[in-house]
Amino acid sequence: MAGNRMSWAGLLKWSLSYVDGAGPSRAISEEERRWLAEAVEQHMMVDVVSRMREIALLMSTPPAVLEAQGITHDDIEGLLSELHVHVESIDMANDLHSVGGLVPVIKYLRNSNARIRAKAADVVTTVVQNNPTSQQLVMEASGFEPLLSNFRSDPDLTARTKALGALSSLIRNNKPGVAAFRLANGYTGLRDALNSESTRFQRKALSLTHYLLSESRSDCSVFAQLGFPQLMMRLASSNDSGVREAALGGLLELARDTTLGNSSLLAQHDRLRRLLWGRMESIRVMTPEDLDAAREERQLVDSLWITCYHEPSMLRNEGLLVLPGEESFEQPPDVSGRYFEPMRRASARRAPPAERSDPGDETGGGMILLLGPAPDGRSDS
Repeated sequence: MAGNRMSWAGLLKWSLSYVDGAGPSRAISEEERRWLAEAVEQHMMVDVVSRMREIALLMSTPPAVLEAQGITHDDIEGLLSELHVHVESIDMANDLHSVGGLVPVIKYLRNSNARIRAKAADVVTTVVQNNPTSQQLVMEASGFEPLLSNFRSDPDLTARTKALGALSSLIRNNKPGVAAFRLANGYTGLRDALNSESTRFQRKALSLTHYLLSESRSDCSVFAQLGFPQLMMRLASSNDSGVREAALGGLLELARDTTLGNSSLLAQHDRLRRLLWGRMESIRVMTPEDLDAAREERQLVDSLWITCYHEPSMLRNEGLLVLPGEESFEQPPDVSGRYFEPMRRASARRAPPAERSDPGDETGGGMILLLGPAPDGRSDS
């Protein structure tokens, strides 16, 4: 038995024959023990790279040849599903290109079968997620274009949603990807997604919108001109809690941007005030269980109210912002500040006038301001 390459199903059948309850169990011989160990080891040592290469070769075969060999759309979808499992390892994801599998997967994004297009987008999503190496490889293999096309105009909603998920993973922390998305007018595609009736599509679009707003403050005005504030105000009343929270998060990013007066623009918007007041009224009458589930929404509503109207929200005043047993997201009070403030002021009075100051430094003389680098080394430009 030791020399045979037993299938996993055969091994299972052999094992069950000893525990079927029909008779008393017996001890496994040393030969059987070695065979069992070998069978398990052989199963665990499947050469994934070789299997990926086989799948890549099959997917590179012309469709007419596959059809002549009896390969169906279901078969191709199954191969993509298997490949999807293999590339969950980042090493295998980066090997996909070297074994010749990346380009065929990208080609399947243009397949006539919607399920295959969706499954190919799933593979791309996993390959590029938090993976700068594969992000670059997909961009170089022209994977951005079919994903954008499917996201904006695929007749199948599932394929559109999957393409958006792949695009989101492709351009996150990828400056060339974000630039390509901006130049291709991808923001209008996000606006269309927010106008859809699919909550899943809306959530994915809001997630990417929030990321883009937080990464590039200069784009806030573009989003405002495209009507995103009005759309997000509507979605902030959605029956889906995920959509509500994502919409409130996007509005908060817009409200925090003061480069072009977006904050005052939102603050003066009567619809926003009515919306926030309505959400607070709804939160007030929630059951304890619903209040616990709406923790993030409570925080977002309060933050948005303070950012726009510079006063505590009703939730804060009535003790609904942080419930008993919850941790506060607020910064701890500055207990020691009042002791050191007199010394800082005295030091400032004694300091001689500065001979020169850095360009743009309006502090002139006095204390030297010790400023650290921006978080993560990025700016909000």
